[in-house]
Amino acid sequence: MRRVLVVDDDPDIREVIGVALADEGYEVLTAEHGAAALLRVASSQPDVILLDLRMPVMNGWEFARRYRQTPGPHAPIVVLTAWRDTEDDGNHVEADAFLAKPFRLGDLLSIVDRYTRQNA
Repeated sequence: MRRVLVVDDDPDIREVIGVALADEGYEVLTAEHGAAALLRVASSQPDVILLDLRMPVMNGWEFARRYRQTPGPHAPIVVLTAWRDTEDDGNHVEADAFLAKPFRLGDLLSIVDRYTRQNA
């Protein structure tokens, strides 16, 4: 089963995305911030990561930096953000794709499908 990690501090966004992905047959993992996401990827390798940037505890920039430094294969990162600018204080997030909030669920599902098929 294709596994997607949804990292967002907004529980409503995690729920809406999670339900939509589950309805499409994906296994959904969630995390409310980057630190929780690092624990998730350490125990369950996702096929794709949907990542918000502005979160408490550990933001998306820091999560992406630390995740890319871990050994082993890395899942594609799709940044979901209301911010048009993906740089924060000069920190650029290395992502495979970006989707601006608000987004259409169909667009999100297409991106997830594309990356999970590429990594199958």
